[in-house]
Formats: sequence, C-alpha cells, structure tokens
Amino acid sequence: MSKAKRQAPTLPKGTRDFYPESMRLQNFIFDTWKRVSKRFGYEEYEGPIFEHLELFTGKSGDEIVSQLYHFEDKGNRALALRPEMTPTLARLIVQKGNTIKKPFKWFSIPRLFRYERAQKGRLREFFQLNLDVIGTESVFAEADLISAIVAMLVEFGLSADDFSIGISSRELLANYLIEIGVSDPNLVYPALDRRLKTSPEAFLSTLLELGLLETQVQKINTFMESKSLNEIRTMISSPNSIQALNDLQNLFDLIENTGFGPYIGLDLSIVRGLAYYTGIVFEVFDRAKSMRAIAGGGRYDNLCENLGGQKVPGVGFGMGDVVLANLLKDHDLIPDLHPKIDLYIASFTNDFPKVFVLANQFRELHLNVAHPLEITKLSKQMDQANSQGARCVVYVDGEKATENTYEFKDLSKGLMHIGSIQDIVEYLKNEPS
Repeated sequence: MSKAKRQAPTLPKGTRDFYPESMRLQNFIFDTWKRVSKRFGYEEYEGPIFEHLELFTGKSGDEIVSQLYHFEDKGNRALALRPEMTPTLARLIVQKGNTIKKPFKWFSIPRLFRYERAQKGRLREFFQLNLDVIGTESVFAEADLISAIVAMLVEFGLSADDFSIGISSRELLANYLIEIGVSDPNLVYPALDRRLKTSPEAFLSTLLELGLLETQVQKINTFMESKSLNEIRTMISSPNSIQALNDLQNLFDLIENTGFGPYIGLDLSIVRGLAYYTGIVFEVFDRAKSMRAIAGGGRYDNLCENLGGQKVPGVGFGMGDVVLANLLKDHDLIPDLHPKIDLYIASFTNDFPKVFVLANQFRELHLNVAHPLEITKLSKQMDQANSQGARCVVYVDGEKATENTYEFKDLSKGLMHIGSIQDIVEYLKNEPS
C-alpha cells in the first residue's frame, strides 16, 4: 500500500511569512522608527513575549481572555502571549520602583498577538512601535509624543495632506458625563468608543439600556461633535472639567508653536477602548479615513498603582506595522528595497581558495561581500552579483591585474578598473552608489 500524500503545511490564520523582500520592507519601517525615536531621546527596552495571564485580566478584566492566546505551562501556570506592551512596561516599572530615575522616555518594537478576526489592517500577529513617557503629569509629555509621531510619519514621506492626529480627553469626557448626571462614566466608555461604528439608533438604544436618559444621550452627541474648545467651554462648569479643558488648550498651543499645527485637530469622538486611560487620548488616521488608525494612545496615570505598585503617571502610544505599510504603499512611498551588497568576488577559473581569502579581507574592512558557492561559469556569477545588488565585482584572477591588484567592475556604470584592496575601498567610499 502506498502512503497517503502528506498535506503541505499552511500558514496560521492572521500571521505572515517574511521572505527576504518582506524583511527589507519591515527593516525599512523598523529602522525609521528607531532612528526617529532616538532622535527624540527615547531609549529602547524589551520584555518577554508571554506574561502571566493575570497581568492582562487585572488590567482589563476577565472578558479580555477571549481576545488572548493563553495557555497553561508544565507548572500549571496561566500564561498569555502579550496582546499589547503597556502592561509589561507597567510591570517593569513596578518591579524597579524608585530605582529608575524619572521622568524617562522609552520605546520598544514588540511582536504582539491578539485572537481576533483577521481583516485588512489587523492581523493576529503583528509588530507595534511603542513610545512612552513615564514619571510626569505635565502635558509636555503628550506634546513630545505627538511631535514624535508627526516627525516619524514625515520621515516616511507623508505630509499634512496625508494624515491627521485627532486629540481628545478622557478626563474631560468623564467630568462632563458626571456633570450631566452619568453616575459611572466607565460603564459607557465601550459604547462611546463604538459610537461612529454604529447607527445613531443603535447608539441611542445601547445607552438607554445602560440607564441613560435620551436627553443625556443628546448632550453626549453634542459634546462629541464639538469642533472647538470654545464650544466646550459653554457646556462645562465644574473645576475638574475646566482644568481638563485647559490641559487640552495648553497641548494645542504647544504643538502649534512647534509648527505641527496643520497635523492636529480636536476630535472628541475619540475615546480609546482600553479602560486604563485617564487623561488626554489621541488617534492618527489617514485623511480619507480609508483604513484603521495608524497610531493611538493616551495618558494612563493609574496603571502601575492598579498592578500593585505606587502611582506613577505615564503617557504613550502604539503604531502598528500593518496599517503603516498599507498607507505607505497607497502613497507610493516604499523606496527601492532591492538587495544591496558592496562587492561580489568572482573568478574566471573558479579559484575558490583565492575567492574566500579575498572576500574575508574585504569583510575585515567592514564591507558586505558575497561570492559563488559552487563551481560555475562566470556568466552565472555575474547574474548572481546583479541579483544580490552588488556595486562592484572584483575578479581574483584577472589577466590585466598586477601583483596585489585586482580588476574590478562598477556594475551600475559598466566601467572596468584596476586597483589594490585599499583602492577598491576608496572607490566605494567616494563614488556615489
């Protein structure tokens, strides 16, 4: 009997393979993220890819379990693959306590996992840039983060015509809800967060089921549709609401003074679904709002305290790689990402000892070098050099080269030269690639 043909392995739903061409795009995104983060003075950190399940249920409640990849290990410990980075950051802060000098600015690019329906812009496994400022209640921290977002997206080639940052305040919203008689603002946040994703009738019905009056729902709609801070001033009266509004005003003034005013706007429809946000919140969208949020975040001053530590103020944001890559593709902003190396070492006679020796001499001088790995015709070696994006091909056994010199060819210009190892290094340094 013949064995049944084994089924070919398939990719798990909601995940991606990163072949070299995909990695070039991913590295382009990561390199830009890191470059701008460091330019703004943020320092990189990391944490484990899985955490104790209670780290996430303690923050968001048991209902979050359905959105997690969770499991028990061999010691019967309940663990989960991290769905976001902020709880891990809070745990790190709680563990170190006062030994970390504050305020500080950290960034990370974690691999994250969420058991959700895979769709455009949202996968079950993805990468996300996280920037956080820890240890200050000043609105300067929000201004720094939002400035970093603008600088980062501009670095990718986007402009104010391509994206905008909507800014709101959970604190202002909470105090306004209390003013109009909503006893528990936390109860209605999930419904408010989905307001623009449902019909007005469904939104009204949901809030009525939560015990609100129709007049209260009308006031909430008016509040969330307001286009200026001056409009809001006419609606509020409590000192807490006024202070929250003043914080928003100070933030807008700061950002506009930096020249980033065209990139931001008031958007009180932004609530952010996560329960731990306590102050200013913001989201970044393409101008046409044709895709999911590019980035989002806000202030979370109580998270460390909720995890058993001291109260440590914090504010941060996350920017996912999936939506960003889609946005860059839509705007034709993906640069030439073909493979590139400095040199390809070739041989007319397949003299591999000489090939390996010369390749290593160039590598010791910090050049990226490739060469053939089997006996092959020179024409195939040249094909390999071109496919790997070599700037020059160096021939170990060219007839015109004298002792300690080599024939080498600039592939982009088609010109042949003769020179020593140092001559070739200088040529690469001085000739535009």
